[in-house]
Amino acid sequence: MTTWIAVIATGLGCYALKLAGLVVPQRVLDDPRVRRFSELVPVALLTALVAVQALANGRALELNGPRLAGLAAAVLALLFRAPFLVVLLAAAFVTAGLRLLGL
Repeated sequence: MTTWIAVIATGLGCYALKLAGLVVPQRVLDDPRVRRFSELVPVALLTALVAVQALANGRALELNGPRLAGLAAAVLALLFRAPFLVVLLAAAFVTAGLRLLGL
């Protein structure tokens, strides 16, 4: 039951956050600090998500070779300014290929 309470509380919190974004006065949103914060938070959250997915297995830190190679392939594709779908496919193919080879 505590899992459902957490799910419901998180959902309500997300809804409240979205609602707060709609009712905040424009003068607050025009503040340079708020603008800078809203530009940087998605980057930080995405970076954290990538790090957790690439370096963690459950609660343990795991340096998994195929995952890291896939991440490197994605970074390389991004450096060459590849479209997002190409970045995803590069990471997936490198990771799957290395796993297929048993590495």
